[in-house]
Amino acid sequence: MTAPRLNATAASLLGFLHEGPRSGWELVAVAEERIGAFWSLTRSQVYRELAAMAAAGLVEAGETGPRERRPYSLTRAGRAAFRDWIGTEPGPEQIRYPLLLAISFGRHLAPETLVGFVAAHRTEHERRLEAYRAAAPETRATGGVHAEAVLAFGIRYEEAVLAWFDGLPPELGGAAQPRPVSRL
Repeated sequence: MTAPRLNATAASLLGFLHEGPRSGWELVAVAEERIGAFWSLTRSQVYRELAAMAAAGLVEAGETGPRERRPYSLTRAGRAAFRDWIGTEPGPEQIRYPLLLAISFGRHLAPETLVGFVAAHRTEHERRLEAYRAAAPETRATGGVHAEAVLAFGIRYEEAVLAWFDGLPPELGGAAQPRPVSRL
């Protein structure tokens, strides 16, 4: 029997359940912590996927505990489905960056509004870069080569986005001096 085909969200939940039983609430928290910077999950998606995976026999719901939380455990079929999914080459990435959409239609905005959007996004990317750099020592010490590779991508991605902001024309909020790119 072949394992059901998984979407990436369901597969990520199965990946986290390899570490032991977790409630939907706990899965949302661990997903936000570990993959939230590059993969978005909503609470409703998590619970919808858990229900679908339970119906498909990929996870098993435990007894309801404190605060109405029900732990889910990985089944043999769930391990097989995850193994099939993780062994399949990932598809191409897709850029879905709302700021790019706003800039592409920027002629319909007041210039100061668009510059404000760019400034707000620049600030957010500066914050993320700072957080990634702060996490680097612990990630190197405890995260292993896989977590370190993902963190390195995050740092370089944020540096690239900030360099792009710097290169924007002044009327879009570009900086006068490009920032230097650092190394890990």
